[in-house]
Amino acid sequence: MIRRYTLPEMGALWSDQARFERMLEVELAVCRAETRRGLVPAEALAAIEARAGVDVDRIAEIEATTDHDVIAFVSQVAETVGAEGRYLHLGLTSSDVVDTALALQLRAAGERLLGGADRLTAALIARARSEAGTVMMGRTHSVHAEPTTFGLKCAGWAFEVARGRERLAAATAEIATGKISGPVGTYSHLDPDLEAEVLADLGLRVDPVSTQIVQRDRHAAFLAAIAILGGSLERLATEVRNLQHTEIGEVMEPFKRGQKGSSAMPHKRNPILSERIAGLARVLRGYAHTAFENQPLWHERDISHSSAERVILPDATIVLDYLLVKTAGLVDGLVVRPERMRENIERGHGLHASSRVLLVLVEQGGLSREDAYAIVQRNALRAADERVPLLGLLATDPQVAQRLPLAALDACFDDAAALRHVPAVIARLDALEATMRNRAAATTPKEAAGAAR
Repeated sequence: MIRRYTLPEMGALWSDQARFERMLEVELAVCRAETRRGLVPAEALAAIEARAGVDVDRIAEIEATTDHDVIAFVSQVAETVGAEGRYLHLGLTSSDVVDTALALQLRAAGERLLGGADRLTAALIARARSEAGTVMMGRTHSVHAEPTTFGLKCAGWAFEVARGRERLAAATAEIATGKISGPVGTYSHLDPDLEAEVLADLGLRVDPVSTQIVQRDRHAAFLAAIAILGGSLERLATEVRNLQHTEIGEVMEPFKRGQKGSSAMPHKRNPILSERIAGLARVLRGYAHTAFENQPLWHERDISHSSAERVILPDATIVLDYLLVKTAGLVDGLVVRPERMRENIERGHGLHASSRVLLVLVEQGGLSREDAYAIVQRNALRAADERVPLLGLLATDPQVAQRLPLAALDACFDDAAALRHVPAVIARLDALEATMRNRAAATTPKEAAGAAR
């Protein structure tokens, strides 16, 4: 991923140095298990642990000849160790190391993304509570529907991000799967119990039946979870973009001192962050599609997935990491304009009360639904065309006046009554916050260190 969208913590997880260090971590875990079984002399393990190190430049130099990065890596590490280096990679195939090391990288990346999702969810919950009573017009098909509150909108986003976080958590747990089962998964050189011991030491699951690789359905699920969460961020960003339309103007992105919106038009204050979120979310869906294409590999393994994964796995996690941080900042800094929201409600001339008038004409006026609908629709269309209040037209309509007292008609235009259940919906955030608190309390120091790494 280009530097512009790479935050340093996530970028560091995917550096060449980090990749080879995770591979060395796997090699060392195997050497320890082999030493316990008498396959590697204890003094050789001591030398390997003391002297083994990664030199990315030297690996690249060797790879220029071997055209095989794992062989180059093993050769370089063996050089740092000396004679005892011959015990490195004993009984392993390249994918034993590569896929298991990749699982370590993906787990670390996934844990960081989960933390980002939690921070965004917390920001949305805080905004939902602070704007719980900020009344605005709800829109369907981009047309005024009935009033809602901005807090309710934010609460919906909070729950959606939380659902995305749960999908990602499940995918992260599943992606933390390794294998030490040899060239075709038959344990031809090392026993299954060694694999179980090594992966337990690394905190990874054992693939119950692997081939030369860990099967790519897990990676597809991980990328799918990332793409879906990205889609949720795009939904939020798209709503901000729409509400920042000049003709609507109900929210605005934060605009810092010195910021400029256009080289030609000094008045411009554009929703550039929301547009960036929307654009990068599309990229995530493309990565997910590639991950789906990587599933049907030939026989026990081909290498067609490898080149693609070197791009999509780092990039997808880097992009979502960036988007989670930027979206949280957008939510925290969003400028909400309740006066403009009220102005836009008034511009609707009371049309949003049509459904409540329809119900009252049926329930209190004794009309059939079809007759009541026709009466309200006729007056509503006239109010919209003539730009006059719907209440006034209904109050002077003989078919309405003879069935409803004016007080009953007035009550239909009371927005507070229509929003009376919003507090109950906002209160559902209590359970979400409790879940987040319990999860944070259950996180062990080791898990917290892994997430930071």
